[in-house]
Amino acid sequence: DFGALSAFRFLKPGGDFIGVADTGFWFFGTVAHDADKRPSGIQNFRMQQMVDRSGRPIEKKWEVDAEGLAVKDGIATVGFERNQRVAQFRIDPDKMKAPFKELDYLVPARELRQNRGFETVTHANPYGQHEGGLVVVSEKSLDKAGNIFAAIIEGPNKGVFTVKRNGDFDITDGAFLPDGDLLLLERSFSMAGGVKMRLRRIYGESVEKGAVADGPVLLEADMGYQIDNMEGLDVWTRDDGAQMVSLMSDDNHSILQRNLYLEFILHQD
Repeated sequence: DFGALSAFRFLKPGGDFIGVADTGFWFFGTVAHDADKRPSGIQNFRMQQMVDRSGRPIEKKWEVDAEGLAVKDGIATVGFERNQRVAQFRIDPDKMKAPFKELDYLVPARELRQNRGFETVTHANPYGQHEGGLVVVSEKSLDKAGNIFAAIIEGPNKGVFTVKRNGDFDITDGAFLPDGDLLLLERSFSMAGGVKMRLRRIYGESVEKGAVADGPVLLEADMGYQIDNMEGLDVWTRDDGAQMVSLMSDDNHSILQRNLYLEFILHQD
């Protein structure tokens, strides 16, 4: 069952985490660090299958194609593709149960492409204009102008917006930074160029109803670097005050791909 890791969030900064696999599994573990604060391994990793309201494992992938994840106050909010929905679960690392609630994601269902739905589910800055409300961004569900559908689905300023599509990159995850900007993880693939990844910083003030959100590219890497099919992202503050960005890859259960965990320091220029 190991693999297909599509999203994760830290329960303790840089340590304990929860995640979802797009094969319908939850996973839990802890990132270990060495004396130089570099990641040195994953401890206590375990997985459990998503279940229905009767507690039975769900075997049909199209029902549990989990792609996006947000965590707050003991609640996990998950974005699912194929059977498009945003659902909420109470976090219990020993026995996750069925969702207790489904949320209105505001984007018209007809606009969501079957395998290009909500890969980003994240809580906005609690002190910003959206007061910690949930924001969802699709992978590649495009409007007529070629921009990517997204929405603020909680808070005082709910509404649909779009993210400007930049090149041939699709969005695979995102999280808000402490200053209110939205950091997006993006991925590109072609037979000629292989896999590429990119981090883009979206200006927080452009995340609003009716707007086209955009911002600068911070990092781009191809297979010349130690990357893979990067799908999961979280941001956290290290005990020395450093702003950290953690990434995780999805191996698609392929012998040609890997599950990687990477850490970066986000320098504030």
